[in-house]
Amino acid sequence: MYSKALLAASLAGLATSATTNTNLQTTFPSASGTTNLAAVKTIAAGASFDGGMKQWDRNPSTCNEQAEGGDADAVFLLQSGATLSNAIIGANNGEGVHCLGTCTLNNVWWTDVCEDAATFKQSSGTSYVNGGGARNADDKVLQHNGGGTVAVKNFFAQNVGKVYRSCGNCDTQYARSSTFTNIRVDGADVVAGVNGNEGDKTTISNSCLLNSKICWLYKGNDDGDEPTKTASAPDGVVCATSAVKTSGC
Repeated sequence: MYSKALLAASLAGLATSATTNTNLQTTFPSASGTTNLAAVKTIAAGASFDGGMKQWDRNPSTCNEQAEGGDADAVFLLQSGATLSNAIIGANNGEGVHCLGTCTLNNVWWTDVCEDAATFKQSSGTSYVNGGGARNADDKVLQHNGGGTVAVKNFFAQNVGKVYRSCGNCDTQYARSSTFTNIRVDGADVVAGVNGNEGDKTTISNSCLLNSKICWLYKGNDDGDEPTKTASAPDGVVCATSAVKTSGC
């Protein structure tokens, strides 16, 4: 039989699970409170952390405009297989979320992106972004530096540069894969920037993309040079689309 303590913990877990809304939402949520961290918070390999819909931030701020930061500048550092749910990331950080291996982000929101919202560093496997959203990013929201796949579903982006970028000049390059399903973007320079010469593949389906370019294709490199843009629209191979609307949605 369950003890009272175990039963209470089980019911609490069910309640938490029930409040994780990974459907497409187009209104940024209000924070239930604020937590300012002096250092990055690490979520252990395979562990799950529920942010309780609080706004999580760094104090002092680690945001340095568009200067490239590292793991120490993030709010959350996820080890391989970790899950972060129900968190609002504030403006006073440079890197938001860093995933060292595959990770899952459920109902995570970024109110004002500094350098990047989330960076994916896994060498292989699939990371998931389910629900949530980001706004006010001068450049990138989802930065894919490692390999494998980033699968984005039911995500909302507003007033951003690139919703997703496959790293154009990382020291180690990969053939990266990305998928976007039922996303809504309102005001982006481009939804996905990918490297055709590196074997990247991206698919955008069943989505509403307003005031936004769909894909930019690049010639990536591993020597740190600024990558060259080779195309400014989907080509059906490197970047393919299905049931994408650009108005009336």
